[in-house]
Amino acid sequence: MPTERPVQEFAPAKINLSLHVTGRRSDGYHLLDSLVVFADVGDHLQVTTASETRVSVTGPRADGVPDDARNLVWKAADHFGQPADITLYKHLPAAAGIGGGSSDAAAVLRALAQATGRSIPPGTDRLGADLPVCIAPQAARMQGVGELITPLPPLPAIHAVLVNPGVEVATPKVFAALRSTDNPPMFETLPQWPDAATLAQWLRGTRNDLEPPSVLLAPVIGDVLTRLRREPECLLARMSGSGATCFALTTTRARAEAMAARIAVPGWWVQPVTLT
Repeated sequence: MPTERPVQEFAPAKINLSLHVTGRRSDGYHLLDSLVVFADVGDHLQVTTASETRVSVTGPRADGVPDDARNLVWKAADHFGQPADITLYKHLPAAAGIGGGSSDAAAVLRALAQATGRSIPPGTDRLGADLPVCIAPQAARMQGVGELITPLPPLPAIHAVLVNPGVEVATPKVFAALRSTDNPPMFETLPQWPDAATLAQWLRGTRNDLEPPSVLLAPVIGDVLTRLRREPECLLARMSGSGATCFALTTTRARAEAMAARIAVPGWWVQPVTLT
């Protein structure tokens, strides 16, 4: 029997440390090869089984987020086959390249699995390419159209600053502006990295193939990356996903916090984080 007690879930921001676009299927979906980690900032959800689904959105980033069947959390409840009363406390910027909607939907699926004692149904990739990797938010390699997930051993402590300049970049437009959809994948096997500096050095041999078209569509992303790369304690700066959120890796949480304070610009979303 489903429990009527509310279940609390955290929906962390998803960060693509690398993102290679390696092909395109006949149905138009792009093939990816990405190293994905999760931040200690995100949205919060409260989920209760119900006779019909209802979504309430609140929090500092609630403006413009739909509270009806357009919201991916509603679609997640439909996919699970269990109506739910869902309260979404929105802290992450939308359309930001950090998987906010997918992470929210994955959190609903986890909550409903806990509330009902049932397994999450297969086919979550039909809700979105980022859904499968967000189901168990941990460091992973994501391939295919997002459905092939390889969990990775625990990474060294990674500290970073996330910066979103307050612009939304439409993912379809980014892919449409991509010059090549047939790019080399990441290395066949991934090494183990003893520390953040070694990981950052390895990442310099990888790419985010969506960064150049995103910068073309929203030049302020390039301004953010330039600002981050000028920071003396920045090990690596790159865009996540299809943008517009960028990240800068550094060695300690204190350095991430200091960097965030220096970079703060009115209208920009700036967060020091730890990535796992």
